[in-house]
Amino acid sequence: MSEATDASEAEGGREPAAMSVRGAAVWAMAGQYISFAIQFCSSVVISRFFLSPAEVGLFSIGLAAALLVSILQDFGLSRYLAAQPTLSRDEIARCSSVAFLFSFVIASVIALAAWPMAQAYHQPALTKILLIISASYLFLPLAVVPMALMARSMQFHGHFAVNVGGAVVQACLAVSLAWAGSSSLALAWATVGSAVARGLIAQTIRRAPPWPLRLDGVKPVLAFGSRSSLLYFTGALGTRSPDLIVGKMLTMAAVGLYSRAVSLSDQFRMLIAGAIGSVFFPAFARIRDRGEPLGPAYLRVCSGYTAIVWPGMAGLALAAQPLVHLLYGPAWSGVAPLLQWIALSELLFIALPLNTDLPILMGRMDKLMVFCVIDTVMSLALLAGGAHWGVQGAAISRMAYAAGYVLLYARFMHEITQFDLRALLSIYARSFAAMLAALAPLAATYLFWQSPDRIAFPVLLGAVAVGVALWLMTLVLVRHPVVGELSGMAQKVPVLRRVVRA
Repeated sequence: MSEATDASEAEGGREPAAMSVRGAAVWAMAGQYISFAIQFCSSVVISRFFLSPAEVGLFSIGLAAALLVSILQDFGLSRYLAAQPTLSRDEIARCSSVAFLFSFVIASVIALAAWPMAQAYHQPALTKILLIISASYLFLPLAVVPMALMARSMQFHGHFAVNVGGAVVQACLAVSLAWAGSSSLALAWATVGSAVARGLIAQTIRRAPPWPLRLDGVKPVLAFGSRSSLLYFTGALGTRSPDLIVGKMLTMAAVGLYSRAVSLSDQFRMLIAGAIGSVFFPAFARIRDRGEPLGPAYLRVCSGYTAIVWPGMAGLALAAQPLVHLLYGPAWSGVAPLLQWIALSELLFIALPLNTDLPILMGRMDKLMVFCVIDTVMSLALLAGGAHWGVQGAAISRMAYAAGYVLLYARFMHEITQFDLRALLSIYARSFAAMLAALAPLAATYLFWQSPDRIAFPVLLGAVAVGVALWLMTLVLVRHPVVGELSGMAQKVPVLRRVVRA
């Protein structure tokens, strides 16, 4: 988005933005990159030296079950606060109180489900894992409203501190407890530590305590929250239940491999562009408040995502075998073929971003819920069908699901934003050309020099570096719209500002 979009004056009763969209994106990405590096390094150490695929799979099942319920934790408060043109202290207090009360509901549901889940999967250790995870949700409301308020006013340096602080605590606890022999419980206790750290940091930066309880006038909050929570819960069934399905149909080792592949893909996508997503909802809310069309801004978002995420995820798929062997060792070699399919599916998912955020912002939640139900049924049906052919079939099913996702949401997103279809197809073509250029050096290395199972790390690194250079050159040659955005963001970073101006 251009600087013209980032006016710092209050508009429509909304408080002034603390920074521009580009500045917010830089802070969000910095926090995401550092958090990713911390979490990624800890996961490599834990997987390589301490925990087996079966142990990771056991925790993944417990976490997946908890996350299905925890989608209610936010209760739509982040979107509710960001969408309001004006906001009073009383409204903030009500939202904090609602978050606090729902945290007890979520923790109780997870705790009550602990023993039945353990019996269903014939894994007694799952009871203790779920009880520990449930405790973490008692601390999350300390961060929900403060972070929503920071996003609303574009104070993403606060998000940086919360995310990085939580990642540091989680990584330190996970590694130290795994080293001490706590097995899967190490990962569970780490989630508690992260929740405590995030809550304390968030309250320090933007104080919004959930006490004393303020429950008068909460009807609008509950009305919005109940609808949005149902929407998010429906979506969560499709995105967070695969581990449960794979674990039930296959083995603990299989779910460990599948979970690691999904985690690698998700972490890499978040590393590339995931953090910027938190910037877009409040930014589009300001565009809506000014009465401007959403189409041009949406095309810029699609331009940025496809130009950056496409080559990144395709590169991850191409380099999956050597990367998995290098990072996790031979015990995790089964992750590589799964990662290839899952990473490639992200090319289709990322082609139509903000498929829930913008309909909510524009008051199209009822129709969105219908689409989400169809989306979830499609995801689970394809996954269950694929799992009949083993964990490889489960991974391949994600490609079929991604294709269905595009067919489902394409027309709906056009109705919401009224984007120029020809302009979007032009963006796709330019992004695809840049993606091919980025992949060419590594593909040529495999073909003419060193195969994926024998490639040396310096050679792999060199091929990636050459690919990045060709990617940048291609973006300039095809006059990709993202070039201007990248240049603008680079000028927000003091070290890169000199390079851009030179």
